[in-house]
Amino acid sequence: MAERRPALELRAVGKTYPGTPPVVAVGDVSLEVSAGEIVTVVGPSGCGKSTVLHMIAGLLRPTTGEILVDGAPVGDRIPPRLGYMFQKDTVLPWYTVRQNAGLSLRYARTRRADAARRVDELLALGGLLKFGHLYPYQLSGGMRRRLALLMTLAAEPSVLLMDEPFGALYTHTKTRLHAELLTIFRRLNQTALFVTHDLSEAITLGDRVVVLSGPPSRVLLDQPVTLPRQRDVFTLRETDDFIGCFKKVWHVLGQEFRAGEPEHVEARPA
Repeated sequence: MAERRPALELRAVGKTYPGTPPVVAVGDVSLEVSAGEIVTVVGPSGCGKSTVLHMIAGLLRPTTGEILVDGAPVGDRIPPRLGYMFQKDTVLPWYTVRQNAGLSLRYARTRRADAARRVDELLALGGLLKFGHLYPYQLSGGMRRRLALLMTLAAEPSVLLMDEPFGALYTHTKTRLHAELLTIFRRLNQTALFVTHDLSEAITLGDRVVVLSGPPSRVLLDQPVTLPRQRDVFTLRETDDFIGCFKKVWHVLGQEFRAGEPEHVEARPA
């Protein structure tokens, strides 16, 4: 039997912007994500987390290295069956919840009956079925984020990229979305690469947490999360396993934060 390829591979990927001197945004990042796995990525501000996602999506060309999605090299356009959820939701205000959820199916010219069935399944999965007739302005912030996620999942992406999608939400709303996201992803066996600045969020959602260094970024730590896949996000942070994982990752991440701080200069007396 042939060995199964990872869903996503980054092989010594780097990105340098021309200039005098050139700016090395991403130094040397190698990473594999298996099918059905959620890998979260953290690192100091400016370490190239979003740049890595843009290169995976084909929006930027790597200067060095190679990226493969489902075993195929990424070129200059978005790979087939790859989804991208941005920091700001992309719901269209003039469409209803139901119309937004089926937008990608419409562009794919999916048969109307099949599209309607798929939209029903997604809205039910995201708890929005009874809100299908509403417009985005009538939804809460958390519901809009759920809708944005369902819009991305409608096309059944093999790999989903998520760029700090919950960063602007209140802690309570964010925690509820964590529970819903895990339920949806486990049911769909969804593969995801999730970028966040929140270490607690990274551990709550991830099967692994990857720590990137400051620029030129590289992988400092690839930490497995030794928590059950069925997680109660409301009690998770009280457990010894969560606290132990947090300490291991924070030890590396905290050192990187400290290394990026400007040197302290004492004020001279007048």
